[in-house]
Parts: sequence; structure tokens; C-alpha cells
Amino acid sequence: MKTFTVSDLMVPLSEYATVSENASLCDAILALEQAQEEFDHTRYRHRAILVFDKNNKIIGKISQLDALKALEPKYAELMTDSSARHLGFSNKYIQGMLDQFSLWAGPLQDICKKAADRKVVDFMHTPTEGEYVRQDATLDMAIHQLIVGHHQSLLVTDNAGEIIGVLRLTDAFAAVFQKVKACNLDC
Repeated sequence: MKTFTVSDLMVPLSEYATVSENASLCDAILALEQAQEEFDHTRYRHRAILVFDKNNKIIGKISQLDALKALEPKYAELMTDSSARHLGFSNKYIQGMLDQFSLWAGPLQDICKKAADRKVVDFMHTPTEGEYVRQDATLDMAIHQLIVGHHQSLLVTDNAGEIIGVLRLTDAFAAVFQKVKACNLDC
């Protein structure tokens, strides 16, 4: 694992979906769709959008889950990053929440309007310290960060601390399991 570095597996920033912090959710969805169409079709598709500020610095990420939650703002009242969102809930409890808070009760047209009205800066995820990895870090270090932090991706930085790409969990997984297959074990 120490023979691979993060830069060997990362997706360069130029190939990733990005939007301005002032973009709408609709703009972000279109940027993701375009990036998926242009990306190497032999690799896994992108599942997130990076958000940049007026100085072209990456300041946040929007996952597919973030985008769905943004369409129903009541989730912000129900769930916080410190909530027990990773605990398993019964179907009955989930249905009760849906009914009690009238989640997704509006017509589809209202949901589409929200996509045009919501600004990404209002619901994007701001990466924490553990979501950055240096380009020269070894794959074992990056995998450790992905596992311990339960991250789907890490932002890759150069020696100056500038974001230059994204290391996705899917790419780390593929690299490791290609090696497992190459070992000619009974897989």
C-alpha cells in the first residue's frame, strides 16, 4: 500500500464538477451531470460537487444526499451533524417522522422551484481537517482517513495546501481490490 500515493489515484480538480458558492442547487445538479458525461466512462461516476468561493478556492462539497436534503429544508430542523443520524431507525419510526413533519408533502413543482431558489452555500458541507490529504500521502494513510472518518472522498492538497483533486473511496477500493485479484487467490 505504501507504493501507491494519493496523486496516483486522485481525480484532478479540472475533471470534477464545481460550482460557485452563489450557484443554485439546480446549477449544481447540472454541473454534476455535465462532469459525469465528460468523465472517463471506465471509472465510477462522480457523486459530489465541489463549491468554490469568489477567490476560486474550494470551500465545500455537496453530496447527492446533501442535494436531496436541500430540497426538503425541514431536514435541517430534524437532523444536525451531531445528531444520531447513523443509528438505525425502524421503518415505523421513519414513517412517523415523514408524517409528523409533513416531509416531501408538497407538489413536485414546489420541489423543483426549491432547486432553483436554494443557494449551495446554504446547505453545502464544509470539510473538516480530517477530510484533507496531501498528494504525496501513501494510500494506506488515505484509506485509514477514509475509514476512520466514514468519508466518501478526501480533498487532495499540494505542498502549498491548495486543493488539486479528490481521492474518492471508490478509487481507493478499486486499487486495493485490483491488487487482491492480482494475487491469484481464490477470488
